[in-house]
Amino acid sequence: MYYHKYYPVDVVNGPGTRASLFVSGCEHQCPGCYNQSTWRLDGGKAFDSAMSDRIIADLNDGRIKRRGLTLSGGDPLHPANVPQVLALVRRVRAECPGKDIWCWTGYRLEELDEAQWQLAALLDVLVDGRFEQTLADPGLLWRGSSNQQVHQIAALIRSAPLRNLL
Repeated sequence: MYYHKYYPVDVVNGPGTRASLFVSGCEHQCPGCYNQSTWRLDGGKAFDSAMSDRIIADLNDGRIKRRGLTLSGGDPLHPANVPQVLALVRRVRAECPGKDIWCWTGYRLEELDEAQWQLAALLDVLVDGRFEQTLADPGLLWRGSSNQQVHQIAALIRSAPLRNLL
C-alpha cells in the first residue's frame, strides 16, 4: 500500500484533534474530487512498519492529545489497501485505547465485500458514498455531497441484517 499524505496533527478531518492518513488508490475517481492526486495506487510513499509505528506513537503522545485516527484518501477500502489498513486499525485498537477511528470511502455499505466488512466492523464511523458534484454542499458536516452517509458502525453491527454480513 502507498499513502499520499500523513498529518500527525489534524483538526479538519473528523472531530477533535486527530492523526490523519490519506492512502493512495481510488477506483471511483469522482468528478470534482478534491484529492485527485491520491487516485493512483502506486502514488506517494510506500506504507511500511515505520509509518505504522509513527502513527501509533503519535496517537499515544500525551503532549498533543489526539481523539483518534482518520483514514481517507484515495480510498482506504480499495481492495488493494484493505490488508494493510486492516492491520493498522487492529494495531490502533490494541495499542491506543480510547481512540476513535473514522474512515471515508467511495463504496456504499451495500457494496462492501467480506474483507472490507472485516475492516469496517472495527471502525467507529464510516462515511460512505462517492462524491457527487451535483449534490455538493459545503454546509454538510463530515461529507462533501448529500448522497454520502455518516454511519455509526456499532449501531449498524447491532442491526440484524448487517450482522449477517460480518
